[in-house]
Amino acid sequence: MNRYIEKLAELARKDSRLILGLMSGTSLDGLDIALCRISGSGRGTSLQLENFVTVPYPQSFRTEISKVFSQPQVDFQLLCVLNAQIGRVHAQMVLETLKEWNVAPHEIDLLASHGQTVFHAPQSFHQLQGYPHATLQIGDGDHLAVQTGIITLSDFRQKHIAAGGEGAPLAVYGDYLLFSSSLENRFLLNLGGIANFTLLPADGNPDKMITTDVGPANTLIDAGCRKYLGCLFDEDGKIGAGGRLNEPLLKALLAHDFFKIPLPKSTGPELFNLTLLAEAQSASGTENLPAEDVIATLSHLTARTVAEAILSVEPADGPSVVYCSGGGANNPFIVSLLQHYLGKFPVKHLEELGVAGDAKEAVLFALLANESVTAKQPFFSSGIVPGISLGKISLPG
Repeated sequence: MNRYIEKLAELARKDSRLILGLMSGTSLDGLDIALCRISGSGRGTSLQLENFVTVPYPQSFRTEISKVFSQPQVDFQLLCVLNAQIGRVHAQMVLETLKEWNVAPHEIDLLASHGQTVFHAPQSFHQLQGYPHATLQIGDGDHLAVQTGIITLSDFRQKHIAAGGEGAPLAVYGDYLLFSSSLENRFLLNLGGIANFTLLPADGNPDKMITTDVGPANTLIDAGCRKYLGCLFDEDGKIGAGGRLNEPLLKALLAHDFFKIPLPKSTGPELFNLTLLAEAQSASGTENLPAEDVIATLSHLTARTVAEAILSVEPADGPSVVYCSGGGANNPFIVSLLQHYLGKFPVKHLEELGVAGDAKEAVLFALLANESVTAKQPFFSSGIVPGISLGKISLPG
């Protein structure tokens, strides 16, 4: 038997596993690395986050990725070489981080890598007859496995699509395992580039769960900051808070057909980008709007669309609470607007449930890897949540 296959079998029988979860999001700011001690599987899963860091990308690396990120046409050679290069860069970041943490690579049981999304194309976006939902993440798992010497699981989204999903959002699996409560209905809201949430009903019935993208969280705000102000994002929400809501622009943005698609759905920066913003400004006659007002209006767009989506699926029974994570949860202006639009719903930070919000997505992929290796039965199957294990396995040798 191949020694790594034998090792996988041994890992499945261990009381606990030390798993590194890796996440690189649409902000292209860096690589999230979460060191997780996980025992059990399914509803018996127990997780302890032992360490977490975001390793920032050098500007040159970010620039190269942006050339193939969410672009309708790309240099195919660059896309090809970046698939290998991102895997190698991530591997080097992993090795340097483990050295800083005084953890030897051989102590890590599994490495779980999301990779870098470069294009997300559900049918609602590509509208090509006869073609399925599609998504593409690069940063090949074989390079990570060989460079680190750690068995690697990667490319988690493809099997979700193969089984009938849209490839996003995947957070429902981790949300269900870690955060379900019989005391309240919980909305686990991620405000990353794209806003998405999981509804966990208090009765624990997976058939009542909802997991969906909603629309833009930070992706349009970040793009506006780069274009108009030369900064990467609205730090602490100061720019948006200093501007004024422009109702005609907000109305033009809300008129987009995506917001008319019923939940659940998925989307990405392929749709919510500067082209869409320019079209809305043209339609509303707001091309000369002050930059601060644009950012304020985009912040309202995020908060309002999230709130309307949450309120549309509010459970009839029991109290409900929204728990925020992602970069937008660190933006006080967005959080205050969200609370305003939600009204009676309490809005809290995910930290109150014992997991750092910034680490949540990296933790998710560590959980998915653990399930793929240990679960005797796949996840629950409910609606558009396929009951499957996710991730491709790459062996170091």
